Order: sequence, then structure tokens, then C-alpha cells
Amino acid sequence: MGTWVTKDGHIRHELLLNNRYDEARGSRKSAYRGSYKVTGNHIDYKDDTGFTADGEFRDGILYHAGMVLYKEKDQKLD
Repeated sequence: MGTWVTKDGHIRHELLLNNRYDEARGSRKSAYRGSYKVTGNHIDYKDDTGFTADGEFRDGILYHAGMVLYKEKDQKLD
């Protein structure tokens, strides 16, 4: 699924292929960790403490809990 980031780079959601996520906030790596499930354009999160949240993918943008996250592009060296 890749990494999704806010425009300012403060929040980063790494959506791993094993249906786990790792969220960084500022310099705090792994601020939240848990599982996720995507159904159509909807994503449900459940962090390891039991807290749940959800979001929606629209036009290549992830809208989650009042945040807008953009898919991080892979950087290729020329």
C-alpha cells in the first residue's frame, strides 16, 4: 500500500503489505502501530491499544481523522 504523508510531512502512515501500519508523528517514529483493512475505498484502523479509526481514499488522496495524506512517491536515483 505504501507510505502516506501529510503535506507538511509531520504525519506519516506506512501501510505495510501484511495489513499492519506504522504511524510516525514528527520525530516520533512508531507513535502508533496496529492493523488495517481496506474495503473498496474505505480503510479501517485498529491500533495495538484497541483504538479504532477510519478513513477514505478519494482521487489518490487519503482522508483520515481530519487529516489529508498524499501517497509518497518512490525516489529513484538517476
